[in-house]
Amino acid sequence: MELACPHCSQRNRVPVERLAEAPSCGKCRQPLLNAPVTADPSILSALVSQARLPVVVDFWASWCAPCRAFAPTFNDVAGRFAGQAVFAKVDTEAHQALGQQFRIRSIPTLLTFIAGRESGRVSGALRGPDLEQLVQQAIGRAKTGGA
Repeated sequence: MELACPHCSQRNRVPVERLAEAPSCGKCRQPLLNAPVTADPSILSALVSQARLPVVVDFWASWCAPCRAFAPTFNDVAGRFAGQAVFAKVDTEAHQALGQQFRIRSIPTLLTFIAGRESGRVSGALRGPDLEQLVQQAIGRAKTGGA
């Protein structure tokens, strides 16, 4: 799959099976997954299908004030859990079909995936400690093989 570096915007090809190996940018050498991945349908499909790391997806829109307020919290937690979970953001305005596919009724909505299956869903912006707890639970479930 191709990921844009969150630091220099360089496009990098990363095999899905190597996401757990903390890939870095070929240009600036910074980590590719210490910030949320901007996901389109193909990137989201590839991320969700990989089985090694839990995936936390934030469905949001630029016009949504709670989404904008929640973004720094999501980015901060993504940086702290880099290498243990993959974080992605889906703009529901740009990718309306994904919102429909995952039955997103309000935003922000967080979905967690483990080994290709949805393992959790929370609507509304979370406080940092609540998001951390959600991520830690997903990591624990992924380690035990439970979805």
